Amino acid sequence: MSKTRLVEDKVVVVTGAGGGIGRDIALAMAREGAKVVVNDIGASVSGEGQDAGPAQKVVDEIQAMGGQAAANTDSVSDAAGAARIIETAIDSFGRIDVVVNNAGILRDRFFHKMSMDEWDAVLKVHLYGAFYVSRAAATHFKEQESGNYIHMTSTSGLVGNFGQANYSAAKLGVTALSKSIALDMQKFNVRSNCISPFAWSRMIGSIPTETPEEQARVERIKQMTPAKIAPMAVALASDDSAHVNGQVFAVRNNEIFLMSQPRPIRSVHRSEGWTPQSVLDQAMPALQSSFFDLDRSGDVFSWDPI
Repeated sequence: MSKTRLVEDKVVVVTGAGGGIGRDIALAMAREGAKVVVNDIGASVSGEGQDAGPAQKVVDEIQAMGGQAAANTDSVSDAAGAARIIETAIDSFGRIDVVVNNAGILRDRFFHKMSMDEWDAVLKVHLYGAFYVSRAAATHFKEQESGNYIHMTSTSGLVGNFGQANYSAAKLGVTALSKSIALDMQKFNVRSNCISPFAWSRMIGSIPTETPEEQARVERIKQMTPAKIAPMAVALASDDSAHVNGQVFAVRNNEIFLMSQPRPIRSVHRSEGWTPQSVLDQAMPALQSSFFDLDRSGDVFSWDPI
């Protein structure tokens, strides 16, 4: 275990921690002295099935290194299940200090082909799940006048991507949820921030590799291991980052970005007011030079991971 322990004795819930980014965050929190609730239902990437094995395996890893951990296999997509996740922390360790909303599934489909079930399932896990778990912890955070939320968002929502309307909408919603929590709960000494992770995991393991170019791209992405995300999560969980609230960070291999948040960039004014025609004749031409392109995440983050 580390000698300099940034989250000593903090009780941390990490959802979706049976593998990938969540697992590495849970292990890193434990190395830095946290008591960790490892939540994972053991489902497939698309959210199907259930297996208690992944969560318990991570608990065993933490205990083998001398740490303390408890497993939970409830689904974040159910309000009662989310409440039980927080109850596991209270029952096992007596309190809750940090919530890491990491659980997720993918059901990618081009928008014109996306089914209601594909839309609903992804929103339920990512957006509803983040709300349910956060809300279950909020009462405890308010009473103890301290607490910390760390949410996983995505550049699919912050920037855009093909075939992910459900995931993109959910992740942008999580970003807004985080900001609202930060605003509403700052008076109780509760913080809320987002991480947009770039990492190779089973969540993106289905990327096509049919051409040499696609194969080369995947090899570059594989450099971005889930473990590269964990230091930011631990840092945000630490009391040393008490001044950090309502922010959105991206972590890409060895790079850390502070992401922008929507603000006015240009305006036009017409003293006599606007008509539909004057909007078309004057406002749109005046604003057009500041329009945003139809970028995808890969267009904005266009250089190789460093």
